[in-house]
Amino acid sequence: MRLLVAEDERDLNEIILQKLKSEGYSVDACYDGAEAMDILSYTEYDAVLLDIMMPKADGYQVLEALRASGKETPVLFLTARDAIEDRVRGLDSGACDYLVKPFSLEELAARVRAALRISHGKSTNLLTIDDLTVDCGSHRVTRGGKLIELSAKEYALLEYLMLNQGIVLSREKIENHIWNFDYEGGTNVVDVYISYLRKKIDGGHEKRLIHTVRGRGYVLREEA
Repeated sequence: MRLLVAEDERDLNEIILQKLKSEGYSVDACYDGAEAMDILSYTEYDAVLLDIMMPKADGYQVLEALRASGKETPVLFLTARDAIEDRVRGLDSGACDYLVKPFSLEELAARVRAALRISHGKSTNLLTIDDLTVDCGSHRVTRGGKLIELSAKEYALLEYLMLNQGIVLSREKIENHIWNFDYEGGTNVVDVYISYLRKKIDGGHEKRLIHTVRGRGYVLREEA
């Protein structure tokens, strides 16, 4: 899952960046509201973390521009402003959550997970299909009760497929949601990681869950 962190305090931005990367997310960062609006105009994210008080444009302006573009991307406000009226304004302006500084990084990670769950219509951290289970909180993956060890990128890819069960995802869409601007690998990276994932998820099982839809991409689904 791909996130954007817009926070003008560079040290805090870096701390948040490293925490979210350690949770398996692909993360981009920027330091002012104008840059955030520019990035959001051409890049699709699964969630956005916005400081309210930023130079060039504040978080409210960034959110307003995002919603005006028709995007329903979950937005979490990060701010030192803790007055009730500030929280009410933040939530009423279209944010899904409001976290007051200083905050726990563990709480931040939990709120990001909750925002992503809600945006995909899920009510729990446990995602299942057939005998495959993914715990988004612990990143524990099992199939038929057997633990499956995945790399960070393999897990991120599987989680994205699980959150979009039954939906055919193009290679471009997968790449845009799993890899950030820093990626400098090959053009067939999605195919390579799908291959890795298939060996671990479908290997040794009669029923395959990861399917190729020729000319369109990949889908996770049960087939009779």
